[in-house]
Amino acid sequence: MSILPNILFAIVLVIGIGYFTKNVKKLIRNIKLGQDVDRKDNPSARWKNMMMIALGQSKMVKRPIAGFLHIIVYVGFIIINLEVLEIIIDGLFGTHRVFAFLGGFYNFLIGSFEILAFLVLVAVIVFWLRRNVIKLQRFWKPEMKGFPKNDANYILYFEVVLMTLFLTMNAADFHLQYVPGGFSHYHQAGSYPISQLIAPIFDGMDNSVVFMIERTAWWLHICGILVFLNYLYFSKHLHILLAFPNTYFANLKPQGQFDNLESVTNEVKLMMDPSADPFAAPANPDAVPAKFGASDVQDLNWVQLLNAYTCTECGRCTSSCPANQTGKKLSPRKIMMDTRDRLEEVGKNIDANNGTFVEDDKSLLNDYITPEELWACTSCNACVEECPVNISPLSIIMDMRRYLVMEQSAAPMELNNMMTNIENNGAPWQYNQMDRLNWKNEN
Repeated sequence: MSILPNILFAIVLVIGIGYFTKNVKKLIRNIKLGQDVDRKDNPSARWKNMMMIALGQSKMVKRPIAGFLHIIVYVGFIIINLEVLEIIIDGLFGTHRVFAFLGGFYNFLIGSFEILAFLVLVAVIVFWLRRNVIKLQRFWKPEMKGFPKNDANYILYFEVVLMTLFLTMNAADFHLQYVPGGFSHYHQAGSYPISQLIAPIFDGMDNSVVFMIERTAWWLHICGILVFLNYLYFSKHLHILLAFPNTYFANLKPQGQFDNLESVTNEVKLMMDPSADPFAAPANPDAVPAKFGASDVQDLNWVQLLNAYTCTECGRCTSSCPANQTGKKLSPRKIMMDTRDRLEEVGKNIDANNGTFVEDDKSLLNDYITPEELWACTSCNACVEECPVNISPLSIIMDMRRYLVMEQSAAPMELNNMMTNIENNGAPWQYNQMDRLNWKNEN
């Protein structure tokens, strides 16, 4: 038997995995551009989150129809691709259905894969109809134009093609297994509850033609999987991989509890320390003063950047946002998409300048996200609660608000008035401090 197909397969496999590895390294580098934050506490709770939310899809089923269909696609795609291991071994060593020695268990596996492949096809068709025929409102928001809209459809088409190739490959294999007198190396192995219904189309067809169809479907299936793997980096479907670390490193603090800025905390401690010399020279005079809040992606922490890459663009956050529902410009999904787009722009800048970021006179604030969007947020945490993979658009919004207030004094007039009153009067209202307790004398 010629080893040329095995060599060709090895080359295709190395190129596919090599390009994927290169993009993963770039992804990790971009995420590490963020500020450091400690998310190593309480590992038991973090593992539980990851198992329940990322693996168990517990938040997906809050919307039962979409949740159930997503579980079918998720489980089906992951389990069916266990067969990829067999394909890789067969491709490298010239074997055919190398795991057939498992006997009855192998029959069960192949039969299960086929049923799941069929269910995935059904679920994908329903998803396509929801997006393109029924046109659910959350899929047709302004930020979902162009590539974001097309990307979702591309993935659905990918799924249809891969599952169809899988069933076609099995149907041709099934036909060749039962050729009278046998055909080449196609021995009886596996159970084919779905593809055996397709196999009759090969009746009366020359066996060599069926063989070519089986080999073509086999090659296209594995090449399609490698193409899909490398497409993930450019797609919202990167969440297939990142949902697990994202849920593990999610914030475990109660929703609504915000961190104090360390730089501000240190300043307050200095002011409250009676032994501190306010006129003393700083310990490190060359140190760059800490920035309050965030104006660009490098000011956000690495978990927030991981959030941006993990966003599924499902729109559950935006559909639950009270500001968005009342016609405000804010869309939590757009916040995450803009953060990822800006991070990708920064990454390409670094690539183009030999590993160094060259100032491009752009920033996440203003060039991507406007103050109007940030101030429309009511900080109600609905977006955080709804996200099926524990992303927090609110944390990015609050950090950018901090920058507007503390670095640019650019808060809305009503907020500036309130903060001035608190500073001068110790209360949000414009009362003299001597009059603050007058209310107790009222009848």
